[in-house]
Amino acid sequence: MHGNMKTTPRGTAPEAAEAIEPLRLESFLPYRLNVLAAEVSHTLARSYGERFGISIPEWRVLATLGQFGVITARDVGRHSRMHKTTVSRAVAALERRTFVQRRANRADLREAFLALTEPGRQVYFEIVPMARAFSERICAGLDAGERAQLESLIDRLLAEVDGAAWRDGDAAR
Repeated sequence: MHGNMKTTPRGTAPEAAEAIEPLRLESFLPYRLNVLAAEVSHTLARSYGERFGISIPEWRVLATLGQFGVITARDVGRHSRMHKTTVSRAVAALERRTFVQRRANRADLREAFLALTEPGRQVYFEIVPMARAFSERICAGLDAGERAQLESLIDRLLAEVDGAAWRDGDAAR
């Protein structure tokens, strides 16, 4: 660089770039939520992963089937907010381990109904107490009011993101 020459983001006028504060990633809410979610998921996954050899997507499929019983892979994806490819791979892995069974949907042969097998239910019923205890441990420093407030805030943020007209467009609107 030459002397006092300032760099600007590509395609912006120097005066516009000077008016923009740098983004501090460590204080940017979407980044912080992502880090928190990843750390929580991976910490819990170490517990059930070591014991049962299942991945995070596989656990989410088990948990969803444990909650709803018999549903389609599409519904598992919607509920767990996983991409259909991720759900498909997790279901295939769980089928190989005989934790999940697939039954054809006679009304629509393109999809199948999924359910836990007896071994799948056993794993599910062993992981649920571990997952609940883990959730209690990470919230141990919060009192009942703070926990309720946290739940409310998460619900409100999810509703905002789910209902956002700008989701697929310009995020800055």
